[in-house]
Amino acid sequence: MRAALVGVDFGQGDFAASIEELMLLARSAGADPITTITGKRSSPDAAYFVGSGKADEIGHAAQDLKLEIVIFNHALSPAQQRNLEKRLNVRVLDRTSLILDIFAQRAQSHEGKLQVELAQLQHLSTRLIRGWTHLERQKGGIGLRGPGETQLETDRRLIGERVKALRARLAKLRKQHETQRRARGRNKTFSVSLVGYTNAGKSTLFNTMTKAGVYVADQLFATLDTTSRRMYMGEDAGHVVISDTVGFVRELPHQLVAAFRATLEETIHADLLLHVVDAASPVKMEQIEQVNMVLREIGADHIPQILVWNKIDAAGQEPAVERDEYDKISRVFISARTGQGLELLRDAITEAARDQREADAHPRDDVAPDAISTFTHVGTH
Repeated sequence: MRAALVGVDFGQGDFAASIEELMLLARSAGADPITTITGKRSSPDAAYFVGSGKADEIGHAAQDLKLEIVIFNHALSPAQQRNLEKRLNVRVLDRTSLILDIFAQRAQSHEGKLQVELAQLQHLSTRLIRGWTHLERQKGGIGLRGPGETQLETDRRLIGERVKALRARLAKLRKQHETQRRARGRNKTFSVSLVGYTNAGKSTLFNTMTKAGVYVADQLFATLDTTSRRMYMGEDAGHVVISDTVGFVRELPHQLVAAFRATLEETIHADLLLHVVDAASPVKMEQIEQVNMVLREIGADHIPQILVWNKIDAAGQEPAVERDEYDKISRVFISARTGQGLELLRDAITEAARDQREADAHPRDDVAPDAISTFTHVGTH
């Protein structure tokens, strides 16, 4: 599908990296980005987001290049999206819709599909008009005249009923997960979740450590469904459950954060987070902050965290371990692809599991609050 990418620089963050990410997102969704149109503004235009002049420029490009879709690197209001589609005579997609579409393509499990459908319906409910005026007309015909309800109201009611049903089914699945987690808790199984920016190499690391065979690709959101595997880490740590979770991305749609809460609850209930970072990325510090922002949003920012600097082979770095002022491991430098530094990571997990087991066996009341979460405030310099 021939596409134009549109980005507006408001002078915040790394604009070039944001546009590059949009290109990866578009390709992940199956689009073929033909051209990129950018501009600078101090604030979005109320009617067209980009202003009428830039909208005409996009319209000419759509006509000349025979584009089928225009993808904005921003969240558009329903009115802006509707105005743009009328002016450009081509389908317009915003960043939120693009990510939702990728998630819809990638979801494999029953729960994943339910969560994506819920997020899509919540997003769609504000965009029902979409220029189709027949939806606003009253139903007519023999036996159907009278007060009735507009087609638009009918669609909204049906969406509302479907959303309610989906939430009920997801709540049931959440209870099942809670039962499984309680069983793990009774067995004192140490739980580790891999988190990180999408395409940082979490699934490659998960496969290398557990031989799980999870789908891996050099694309955004290759993995959506949480996969857990049990591993034996030696006498010191015993059995450990490692979970691979969905990758995070900047401006992750709020509907998805809410809808995927059940999937991300593996993260919320973990004993340790391995925050996987692409060490070769020029915007890795910004990506670390984006992941931490989502972790705060889902209530997982209190969990001990080790930064795993992956892809050191591409970054020209050597395997290493760094410790914080409390002598706790804060960073491990590895390459999931070549296997460099994986023993150091296994040792770090073992040490964390052993410390947790000792803390459970000998709880102390006199531990300073700062010392309890020594992993959490790791250095990111």
